[in-house]
Amino acid sequence: TADYVLVYKGIKLAVVEAKSDDLGVGEGVAQAKQYAEKLQLKTTYSTNGKEIYSICMKTGAEGLVLDYLTPEQLWNKSFPKKNEPGSELVELWREKFSAIPFEYVKDKNDPRYYQEIAVQKTLEAVANNAQRILLTLATGTGKTFIAFQIAWKLFQTRWNLKRDGSRRPRILFLADRNILANQAFNAFSAFPEDALVRISPKEISKKGTVPTNGSIFFTIFQTFMTHSPARAKSNSEGQRPSLNNADAIPLATAAEPIVEYKTEQFNFGQYPKDYFDFIIIDECHRGGANDEGNWRGILEYFSPAVQLGLTATPKRKDNVDTYKYFGEPVYVYSLKEGINDGFLTPFKVKRIKTTLDDYIYTSDDQIIEGEIEEGKLYTEPDFNRIIEIKAREAKRVQVYMDDANQKEKAIIFCATQDHAAAIRDLVNQYKKSTDPNYCVRVTANDGEIGEQFLREFQDNEKTIPTILTTSQKLSTGVDARNIRNIVLMRPVEQIIEFKQIVGRGTRLFDGKDFFTIYDFVDAYQRFSDPEWDGEALSCETCGQLVCECQTVPKPPPQPCRVCGQTPCVCEKKLAAPCEICGELNCNCNKRQKVKVKLKDGKEREIQSMIATSFWSADGRPISAEDFLNNLFGELPNLFKSEDELRTLWSNPITRRTLLEKLDAAGFGKDELTTLQKLIDAEKSDLFDVLEYVFNSDIKPMTREARVAAAQATIFALLDNKQKEFIEFVLSKYIETGVEELDQEKLPILLTNKYQSLEDAKDILGNVANISKLFIEFQQHLYKQKVA
Repeated sequence: TADYVLVYKGIKLAVVEAKSDDLGVGEGVAQAKQYAEKLQLKTTYSTNGKEIYSICMKTGAEGLVLDYLTPEQLWNKSFPKKNEPGSELVELWREKFSAIPFEYVKDKNDPRYYQEIAVQKTLEAVANNAQRILLTLATGTGKTFIAFQIAWKLFQTRWNLKRDGSRRPRILFLADRNILANQAFNAFSAFPEDALVRISPKEISKKGTVPTNGSIFFTIFQTFMTHSPARAKSNSEGQRPSLNNADAIPLATAAEPIVEYKTEQFNFGQYPKDYFDFIIIDECHRGGANDEGNWRGILEYFSPAVQLGLTATPKRKDNVDTYKYFGEPVYVYSLKEGINDGFLTPFKVKRIKTTLDDYIYTSDDQIIEGEIEEGKLYTEPDFNRIIEIKAREAKRVQVYMDDANQKEKAIIFCATQDHAAAIRDLVNQYKKSTDPNYCVRVTANDGEIGEQFLREFQDNEKTIPTILTTSQKLSTGVDARNIRNIVLMRPVEQIIEFKQIVGRGTRLFDGKDFFTIYDFVDAYQRFSDPEWDGEALSCETCGQLVCECQTVPKPPPQPCRVCGQTPCVCEKKLAAPCEICGELNCNCNKRQKVKVKLKDGKEREIQSMIATSFWSADGRPISAEDFLNNLFGELPNLFKSEDELRTLWSNPITRRTLLEKLDAAGFGKDELTTLQKLIDAEKSDLFDVLEYVFNSDIKPMTREARVAAAQATIFALLDNKQKEFIEFVLSKYIETGVEELDQEKLPILLTNKYQSLEDAKDILGNVANISKLFIEFQQHLYKQKVA
């Protein structure tokens, strides 16, 4: 963190990096520039108490100065005064916004630096009369919190479209799913209760009109698009008005009669066009910003309002409409930055392969339903859509349940809603928990009970449900911070969706240092996609994401000769049949799947293999040591070789000293336990874990395997009484861990085995002999490397 940040009128203006007067002033220059770059500041300083080195991040000018700029000078440098008409009003609102402090939100820490920047950049755009504003921030970085703080400052300053402070603004929060609108409604609870309004179809139907008695309104596009069919008129002339005409919005498919609805027949049309001053569109890449979407009409109807789009997806070929509508984002904060800054949780990947990842039918298998295509190689995209083999899914569930900690919360992404139901049932058949709702399905078909399950899953105080299965519904918008495992049992074709799914696990939670992606479908290959993180490369000539300079300009489209429409409505009937089901109107989802039962005993032959890998924030595979360094810092150099570690660890006295030094260096019990989980070595000795970090070619062995390998050597020189005691100690070691071999644990072990220390001495001899026995057997336990 920066040593000093210079703040004036509530806005950060400059950074000061302070170094000891024993060092040259130049020692702080690199850090000063780094902090200013992160905070997006124009001015930064390095000082050693004797000299001041100033850097302008905008012009590149730098050098020694006699004094710091005054607060007014820094303010004027950051926000140069203009002589244009209206510039005084811009300055007035800038100062009004900055004078309102961030509002405290229960269970939230102080705003993070990037959240402050996002709020400031947005309000700066509002002050400068921008009509459309875009914020691009990675999943889990707190976009709703940012939206709340923006709304809070607008509300408290009484900003509105007239910009005269005469009344409080009317703000609309628009989402495409109820769970997102409800989350936002709850997150805005600091506002007065009578200021918040949740618009619902039930209330509108009950009262016959839309609500207007409030300041902050929350709803979903679907509610605003609700209409009364009785008031709609059929368009007998077959005319299909433009989607971009806010006063006439069509709702029809090519196979249906064209029906035209006037805006006043929709719920949103009951509001005047200039009713809302400010509109926040959550996950804007999915809805209203799409050129072809019916929901665009809502945004264009309320075009007088200042519109803020929130998205987690950087500019891509498949969301270019969003950026065309809102313009370039005023601020971008990526997944990579969030992980590197420690605000998002890093991850490891477990790639799981089985011997039934693909399938060719053989006559000894039984076809239960449907018609099999003999000789066809069925691959991942086919499973659970056109072919179903229950034993295959059961094996995958078993592999996951055997490997994972069953108490950890997880989301399993499935191919279809039916597949999600099947996986739910299989998980509950394998679970150790006795709770019937240990694993539940949350999909579109689950309705209110699914929403209730989701709310309970998101409650970090509750442990049930522990696992959710879904198909598409939970890939975005689920604010559940304690998700430890993401399980992929369906292909993920789009990089945007892949980033959103990974984002389900990135939220921070106490005691959560990383999360795990269980990848059954080779989705990890998406990490090598050049669009995994950061901005996509645009054409060097025309600057467009989708190159326009090397294409011949197309003539304007002509109306269809048959229907007279642009684009043609009737030609859709001539579309090619579906490649899978062969029907014009694809009927794949209704088609009966092929269900196959494997030959008796065949399912027991299914084998699996798990390969664990560690990944950097920018999608590169890295070593366990690098991953550890990113989490906690570099493991201290307390031993020079594996042999030295073995020597130190073999004696309980020197081992204790080593553990104390590790603890002092920041690698205490919690960190070492986390490290065990990271490399899947919870049943191993901490010695094996440290050895693995030192040399990843040596895979950790279990404590049970270590005892089995060393037992003959240990027992060779012991009498029967000593052997019986050491057998007892080793059983505790296997069960609990190396702490059972600590010298301080010896009296407890003796008491547990022999009821009293006196009885123990009668059997094993005096204290010196017992202590010697306890120390010497450990040397044999760790003496040799075990294959």
